[in-house]
Amino acid sequence: MKVEIYSDIACPWCYVGKARFERALSAFPQAEAVEVVYRPFQLDPTAPLEPRPHREALAAKFGQQAAAMDDRLTQLGAAEGLAFDFDTVVENNSLLAHRLLRFALDEHGAAAQVRLKGELMRGHFAEGLDIGDTEQLADAAEAAGLDRAAVTAFLAGDALTEEVRADLDEAHELGISAVPTFVFEGKWAVQGGQETSVFLQALEQVGRETAAAGAPEAAADGDDASCADGACAVPPRA
Repeated sequence: MKVEIYSDIACPWCYVGKARFERALSAFPQAEAVEVVYRPFQLDPTAPLEPRPHREALAAKFGQQAAAMDDRLTQLGAAEGLAFDFDTVVENNSLLAHRLLRFALDEHGAAAQVRLKGELMRGHFAEGLDIGDTEQLADAAEAAGLDRAAVTAFLAGDALTEEVRADLDEAHELGISAVPTFVFEGKWAVQGGQETSVFLQALEQVGRETAAAGAPEAAADGDDASCADGACAVPPRA
């Protein structure tokens, strides 16, 4: 089974959803047969290529609601074993970090990409990592087991920029407008940082569907974006 996760490093709900999905995956008996691949999505593709304090950036968008939003995510994160330190979070355009994630996938495989995604999100939300800074990205990549020299050389150029932009365009063409979105086998999707039980149910259901020789109509209820149990149909890849 292949699970493609559309996600932005700068999205706190993506961090929560990642933890919940991984907990569900650890409880799934066929976990070793599941390949997890991260696909890029940018919540704000127009974000400037410069670091900005999170509190300041969020307040500019949401005003007085910003503090309450951060407080809620801090509490939710703690329940999942995740640390959110929004006083130290630095916002930046996420394109460079998405390029690095694509590099990790292409050069080292899905497992390395998953490790890097974890390092980037933990660093961004808990340690003040600037996802637009090449040295800090190289630190995260090295911590994930990638060769620092190769990463540094990659980040110094513009390789994979067009490929990542094409991936971003494809996400919108698939109708993905919010993250995280978890796409199973290119046909079924779960949107949002759902509870662990929802992800486990999705894994079990898709496992049954893919094991059967029949068609998947029972799980994909047409093109409606809101289906039972938080799942919705996504057009399969061409």
